[in-house]
Amino acid sequence: MGDPFAHYKELPFFEGSHADLCHRVAAWAEEVLGKFPHGHPASEAACREMVRSLGQAGWLAYTVGGKAYGGVEEGIGVRAVCLIREVLAYHSGLAEFAFAMQGLGSGPITLYGTPEQKRRYLPRVAAGEAVAAFALSEPGAGSDAAALTCRAYLDGEAFVLEGEKAWVSNGGIADFYVVFARLEPGAGGQGISAFLVDAGTEGLAVEQVEVVAPHPLAKLVFRGCRIPRSKLLGSPGQGLRIAMETLDIFRVTVAAAALGFAKRALDEALQYALDRKMFGTTLARMQATRTKLGDIATELEASALLTYRAAWLKDRGHRATREVAMAKLYATERAQAIVDAAVQLMGGEGVRKGGVLEALYREIRPLRIYEGASEVQRLIVAREILRERGEEVGVR
Repeated sequence: MGDPFAHYKELPFFEGSHADLCHRVAAWAEEVLGKFPHGHPASEAACREMVRSLGQAGWLAYTVGGKAYGGVEEGIGVRAVCLIREVLAYHSGLAEFAFAMQGLGSGPITLYGTPEQKRRYLPRVAAGEAVAAFALSEPGAGSDAAALTCRAYLDGEAFVLEGEKAWVSNGGIADFYVVFARLEPGAGGQGISAFLVDAGTEGLAVEQVEVVAPHPLAKLVFRGCRIPRSKLLGSPGQGLRIAMETLDIFRVTVAAAALGFAKRALDEALQYALDRKMFGTTLARMQATRTKLGDIATELEASALLTYRAAWLKDRGHRATREVAMAKLYATERAQAIVDAAVQLMGGEGVRKGGVLEALYREIRPLRIYEGASEVQRLIVAREILRERGEEVGVR
């Protein structure tokens, strides 16, 4: 199939270290991830094995900020995380998921943790010894995170959590959760705080949720869940800010994952078209096939440029809210269309249960929803371009 990442060294958004990183991750993935193909069940044993493998290989160090805590850089290199997610997504949905959730779950600690909190959690995340999770969404608060109702209150030297969290990736598997709860009733987004909750804490229950993609998801239920005051992350009332800053870093990396999935779909379909004989020729020689391949290749290049422009801007310290939203929106929407086109091109083989395309079809779908649905990204882009004209418009 060739090297789907070879041309990246030519793009202006990268430095030499990025091309080397991409090559090393791709070589490792070729050697190790064959036993975790697309569609591999996301059991607890498989997820933990994958996290350990990623940690031992050194890739999880890129999800943690701070060299003193096991990280590669003092901050989180967004381009590096994007490249790793893209390569892993090309080879294995489970590997991509495990890597991404380590970053999302530990990101708030990197950004706002005390030195003690960082020492306790980040080195274990980087080493693959602890599984992290990010618990923001609720049954009635997904895209509108400020509407969450899970509450916290101070009782002596402990905070007590009451309520529910929904769609928590790594739920039931994670060793700790970053949980966002309302500490100040009636204060809107300003009343939300962030807390570190270790798995097994009394008062925390987990209910597994099955979805179309092989992802470990669960609902968390808090009933009189007591945690020490030292588990408050950041300052009281900073929770929504912590959540949004974390998502702002990792949202563009979702676009990179979409690129990896879509590139694999193209390569699978392209190889099939080259081999499939029909009407005295091959599928690849037919004009209808070539026009579709041309569209797919162009959409992939556009997605890559949007994605790595946004990642480059983030690494340079720019706000890049509009660029990140554009990248996440376009790359995930086009990836869904590309996987669907690849299935159509392969016909019956594309929907064969257990095939790569059938697995990609299920794995790609959640990317248009999590970390900001496509509809929300459109509103963000519109808000930002209106703001440039002096018009203050909220997401709603």
